[in-house]
Amino acid sequence: MNNHLIKLFLRLAIAVSFLSAVADRFGIWSSEVVVWGNWSSFLEYTELINPWLPKAIIPTIGILVTAAEILFAIGLIIGYKTEFIAKCSGFLLLIFALSMTFSIGIKGALDYSVFSASAGAFALSVMNKKYLELDNVIKG
Repeated sequence: MNNHLIKLFLRLAIAVSFLSAVADRFGIWSSEVVVWGNWSSFLEYTELINPWLPKAIIPTIGILVTAAEILFAIGLIIGYKTEFIAKCSGFLLLIFALSMTFSIGIKGALDYSVFSASAGAFALSVMNKKYLELDNVIKG
């Protein structure tokens, strides 16, 4: 497989995964395939994997994480500042993985492939050749 297609695949896979998680917390997925299914269940999970944070800021964390996932997904899909957004995505996913690991154990982070997704985002962040990216148009 050529490197351009691998980069495009990584961009889209990470972006669609972010958007799927966001859709889940807003109840867009059918009830048979959800992890959270609604905003309040998502916030309960956010509190579970962040027991060291004050309960009062959990809704703010949920909003910030959701906004970041939406922005990162859009940036990756359109190829805007791909390397930077990929690096930010890698750190966000690594934070998720570590939060899961230290609060509920490593099995969840491994089962949901959060470490793998983080590694994929970091790999994407060092792929400098542009392919089907808005950055080509902006620089051009």
